[in-house]
Amino acid sequence: MSLIHIAWKSIRQRSLASSLTAFNMALGVMLMVAVLVFYGVIEKSFKQTGAHYQLIVGPKGSKVDLVLSSVYRVSPPIENLPYLYYLQLKNDPRVEEAIPIALGDVTQEGAFPIVGTVSRYFELPYADKKKFKVKAKNGFSGSFDSIIGAEVAKQNGWDIGSTFKLVHGGADVGHTHDEEFTVVDILARTGTPNDRTVFVNLKGFYQLGDHDKPVEEAIDQLQKFYPDGVPGGEKRIKELREFAASGGDHHDHGEEEGGDHAHHHHHHHDLPDELKEVTSVFVMMRDQDDYAAYNFMNELKTGFQAQAVNPTQVMTDLMQSLIGNVQKIMVVLITLIIIVSGIGIFVSIYNSMADRRREIAIMRSLGAQRQTIFAIILTESVLLCLGGGLLGLLLGHGLFFVGAPIIENSTGLIIDRYAFEPLELTLFPVLLLLAILIGFLPGMTAYRTNVADVLSE
Repeated sequence: MSLIHIAWKSIRQRSLASSLTAFNMALGVMLMVAVLVFYGVIEKSFKQTGAHYQLIVGPKGSKVDLVLSSVYRVSPPIENLPYLYYLQLKNDPRVEEAIPIALGDVTQEGAFPIVGTVSRYFELPYADKKKFKVKAKNGFSGSFDSIIGAEVAKQNGWDIGSTFKLVHGGADVGHTHDEEFTVVDILARTGTPNDRTVFVNLKGFYQLGDHDKPVEEAIDQLQKFYPDGVPGGEKRIKELREFAASGGDHHDHGEEEGGDHAHHHHHHHDLPDELKEVTSVFVMMRDQDDYAAYNFMNELKTGFQAQAVNPTQVMTDLMQSLIGNVQKIMVVLITLIIIVSGIGIFVSIYNSMADRRREIAIMRSLGAQRQTIFAIILTESVLLCLGGGLLGLLLGHGLFFVGAPIIENSTGLIIDRYAFEPLELTLFPVLLLLAILIGFLPGMTAYRTNVADVLSE
């Protein structure tokens, strides 16, 4: 009969105590695994999402809020930038790509965030060496075209040709626009917030009510951005005021893509560029090294117009300063839980030695060596620790699997429910070492059992 078989029979004889001590260990390992996987998934998502863009340019304010709103779409925008400022960035000789982002609305069904942008957004990688895959490859052609993420299509049951309305200002406090957008393409799953986003043609976004800045506010904003003179000068300011007085009967001054579908809202007119705003601009520099981006960031720091941030760096700092510290505290606490569980196993085995002295003496009298008895006790400890650890591993991944939708809803990230962290594998060597330490003292007690004294009692 093998050592493992003997040890297992001994554990079964104390099934209740053994089960409880192993379950305590399982709970500690479950929490440890859940924390490791959760942190790993969040860190990977934060590093991947928005990694292709060197900079995000937005209004002055919190860097974290700028990234959370523009990239992850889980935070309301700080403010907006003038559309003219976006054009200025786009025409800057140092800038390779400038992609405008306009936020503020959600879908009527599902309350998914709306992003007004241009077709070029989908032609660029969404992460390092990862490009968007689409179903129809139509892009934006009409003003009221929309491209939706995979999760939006799945949850709302939408396909190409589906129509929907936008809610201005949020699902709880906003009002629904009359205009309908049509789904012209669906993105393949990316594992990023793009999956839970509805993209609309920026031109159609500007044609909706309440998406234009009041003329006087726009003039004040432009005067702050351009203290040396608003583009077009006083003549242009006068034209804008005349436009407001005329009730908004005007023609487009912009350059964005897409003509109207013939059946769509022919009474709409395009806004003057001065009354348009963007939430932020995704920027890639012509010189791809970090030095060019760093210089550009410093240049904006000295002014008052806008700020430029590196999205990956901002989220890395956030992870280290906030989530990283929480993770360390959780790991320390859970390690203590595992140690306490180990002590419980030690107490269980050690207390059982008094009841097993006669059993051990009989085994010795039948020819079992001291080393064999010692090995049996160690094997019991190993089985309880590793068995509890294996159960904890399964429970930890089960907990993460169940909790993944909650994480998705609160962060906007798409979570891989089957994620695995290599660091989990180190738990089992640690548990093996812990089992040896736990079983050593009870094993030595069994090793030193005096056969004659016990049998004569």
